[in-house]
Amino acid sequence: MASIRAQIGYSERTEKRPYFYANAHEKDFVPLAPREVEIHDARGRDCSLDVEGFTLTTHASTLADLTDLDEVKRTHSPEIADLLTRLTGCDQVAMTPMGILRFSESAGSNANHDNSHPARFVHVDMAREAAAEARRKTAPGNREIVRSAQYNVWRVLSPPPQDVPLGLCDYTSLQDGDLLDCRAIFDPLDGSPEWEFPNYLLQHNRAHRWFYYSNMHPGEALVFKTSESDPERAQLMPHGAFDNPQAPADAAPRVSLEMRGTAYWFA
Repeated sequence: MASIRAQIGYSERTEKRPYFYANAHEKDFVPLAPREVEIHDARGRDCSLDVEGFTLTTHASTLADLTDLDEVKRTHSPEIADLLTRLTGCDQVAMTPMGILRFSESAGSNANHDNSHPARFVHVDMAREAAAEARRKTAPGNREIVRSAQYNVWRVLSPPPQDVPLGLCDYTSLQDGDLLDCRAIFDPLDGSPEWEFPNYLLQHNRAHRWFYYSNMHPGEALVFKTSESDPERAQLMPHGAFDNPQAPADAAPRVSLEMRGTAYWFA
């Protein structure tokens, strides 16, 4: 299995708490300290959601246009709920119904969509306590819950090779103190009020093991864990975009879709 070397967007610890915006990145305070690291191709590896924190699966949607976010909400969201149920063996999935489209900068489409930039800094989708509260809010009220977990389902909509793939840090390589507290601020393009939640950045540690999936295509989905109630299982998966040194100059700009859901297991 091949590997590549590329710059990963680590951050460094400062006295000031970092923050970043969904859209107005010129207002970000992210103390970047990028490092060139080895990023292994995970194709052919047996990676699991509960150990490394991520896995790749085949998955086809019945929806022809996955850039139509209204149709994604109506049609694709239930498909992802079914996928997560099958992958995890959970009893119920509560979806965040709206998808998030992202475009590599060369596509020239970022100004037209909320939260559409590839995240060039390594982050976790939501801090531990905020994620636990989010899981409680969407929990069914009529069942005893013995476990809950949040997942991000990420797929490319553009052909391979990806100019800006997604890198994932093996959860088993994280160590105490690696995660840096920060704030994520959502500033909607329609002018509605901003809102925020706690998040994490990642500082460099030579022990970290990085992975990506080469030449992804729209018929597969990368699923990774973003929070988990069981402390013995993978959670808080650090991830971030990086420039693929093997992509040719004329590679199609990456277009990707993220769907998020919370899985529940009942007693």
